[in-house]
Amino acid sequence: MGSYDEADSGSMGFINDYEDSQPATPPMDQPRVVTAAAAQAPIISSFNDKIRPLLDVIDRLRLLMVMKEGIQLPTIVVVGDQSSGKSSVLESLAGVNLPRSQGICTRVPLIIRLQNHASPRPELYLEYNGKMVPVEEPQIATAINIATDEIAGPGKSISDTPLTLVVRKDGVPDLTMVDLPGITRVPVHGQPNNIYEQIRDIIMQYITPKESIILNVLSATVDFSTCESIRMSQQVDKNGERTLAVVTKIDRAPEGLVDKNTADDVNIGLGYVCVRNRIGDESYEEARKEEARLFETNAHLLCIDKSIVGVHVLAQKLVQIQANEIAKCSPEIVKNISAKLDANVSELEKMPKVLTSIADATKAMMWIIQAAKESLKKLLWRGEFDEYPEDNTKHGTARFVEMLNRFSDELHNCEESNLSKDFLTEEIKGLEDAKRIELPNFLPCEAFLRIFRRKVERISYLPIKFTEKYWDYIDDVVTSVLTRHSEMYYQLKVSAKGAAHNLVQKLREQSINRVKEIVEMEKLTGYTCNPDYMREWNELMNQQDYFINQITGTDMMLPPYPEDLQGFREIQGLREVQGFGKIQVEHLRQHSNVLILQQAFDLKMRTVAYWKIFKVRLVDSMALHLQYCVHNLVNNDIDEIVKELMGPDGHGMEKMLVESPAIVAKRENLKNSIKVLKESKDSVAKVMDRIVVYDAYLV
Repeated sequence: MGSYDEADSGSMGFINDYEDSQPATPPMDQPRVVTAAAAQAPIISSFNDKIRPLLDVIDRLRLLMVMKEGIQLPTIVVVGDQSSGKSSVLESLAGVNLPRSQGICTRVPLIIRLQNHASPRPELYLEYNGKMVPVEEPQIATAINIATDEIAGPGKSISDTPLTLVVRKDGVPDLTMVDLPGITRVPVHGQPNNIYEQIRDIIMQYITPKESIILNVLSATVDFSTCESIRMSQQVDKNGERTLAVVTKIDRAPEGLVDKNTADDVNIGLGYVCVRNRIGDESYEEARKEEARLFETNAHLLCIDKSIVGVHVLAQKLVQIQANEIAKCSPEIVKNISAKLDANVSELEKMPKVLTSIADATKAMMWIIQAAKESLKKLLWRGEFDEYPEDNTKHGTARFVEMLNRFSDELHNCEESNLSKDFLTEEIKGLEDAKRIELPNFLPCEAFLRIFRRKVERISYLPIKFTEKYWDYIDDVVTSVLTRHSEMYYQLKVSAKGAAHNLVQKLREQSINRVKEIVEMEKLTGYTCNPDYMREWNELMNQQDYFINQITGTDMMLPPYPEDLQGFREIQGLREVQGFGKIQVEHLRQHSNVLILQQAFDLKMRTVAYWKIFKVRLVDSMALHLQYCVHNLVNNDIDEIVKELMGPDGHGMEKMLVESPAIVAKRENLKNSIKVLKESKDSVAKVMDRIVVYDAYLV
């Protein structure tokens, strides 16, 4: 049936030194007659002193709740569908009466710790909610119900908070098991509608760890493959390598039980054990006698291998499986405890010390500001992103280039950069408005400046919008970096965020004013020493005479049409002009003044050539200005945060002496965790030599 079957016949090698002193028992594969004396014998001989400490230390770790630290312990988890006989099996093993009722009997995880104890008077007590409550054996079911109501509340609701029952009694097997609520799909009166989901979640929580041994209680009256407990266990233990099945109610459906066990259609890797539970008012001794008689006399049960029948066989299997699993898992438990302990100690050491003086607070604040300054230099100036390798939003230099490129695209694609719209209309009007007594053929400078200023005014919102957007980004980065470095100091984090925001807003306002100055300087006059202006203007002016001739129809005795102007043709009122594309010209034919058209064309070409210079210069100016601002911010301006935090009277540092509630809680949690892990490590260390001895038995 499973890997433990060889020991099931009573030849458990690792307890032979104890069994040698006991009366010999008949081999389990031979028919036997159960006497009254045999019925009074313990269910199973207990482990000797070499083994008991291993079980005690695991129970100690469980009591310390080391599983909350992510350390999984070897655990026998008892699961079964509702009314499968689960509670009765546990009663037979423990020799005590557990709560019985219609519906769900177990409403919280019940940890049952059985300890063989030679004292004639049993010792029983409950552990829950941080207290230990002694219990008399006849009142154990009532006491469990009272404790359950305190944990899960009165009624029929369930809870995942465990309740521990300790049974120290002569003759019980040395076992620790976790009994979970029976699986039910249909809620009854008083149960929540999602009772199945709640029970499923608790069961999966306990049976998922690979260290858990699943004791699946199945009723002989049902098809095993339809049991919900089988379906759940197969989800986490597909091949059944850590699942043991106990079949109950065999007296109700003995027919075909042999085939069910041998066929193993549901993958029970650790095998089956068939038991008869106590019925009615039977004593446990009477129940065991009746169980033995049933397997010896019932025609359907007689042929079942005796190594898989009886409560005493179930106890043997569980004790052996538990001991083997403890020995196998102990080295990994020690390793995991040490690793978790080291990690928690390291994390606690990284936490800031509790500040007790203004000097300590000032020192801590200066360290935070310097650390934040270095981080900001990396992100916003040097382009080093090792502190935020995955967070692209913090890669400041790269994001600045993106924003600058978008600004440049908006500027080059805005309405004012549309060169063909209302071609020469604005220039003709500007020339007419600038008329005065002067020499002919002089192009009025005022006309050029009026047109250029209007164009600059129309796009002036773009550099301001870009500046505002960039400083919003800077605000986010600075705040985020300062928050990260001051995370451990609650009051400083709150104050630093406010101070950083105030600083950035001040620099933002100064920057916007500077951008407005740049725009106003451009509107003041037209100037450039860039030779591209004259080159661009000359190339554009090469089209003037041909353009005017085509518009006015004047025969100016022009030479043949140059090859590079072959595209300068009129098609349905549109004229293709180099550098402008297709333009409408019908509105220009009404102007009979050739001189005005010539001057308007000249003015247009000067404006176009200078507009290109202006756009590039504006983008360059914005880039240099904002880079200069960032340089000052990360090297000098950020120190102003210190001044604001200290306050005008120098008492601002007192705020840092108050820690965040979250940090206080984290520090206490780490300390408590370290205490638990140290105690756990010490407990395991005391029995490691015994684990080595036990491993020798397994070999």
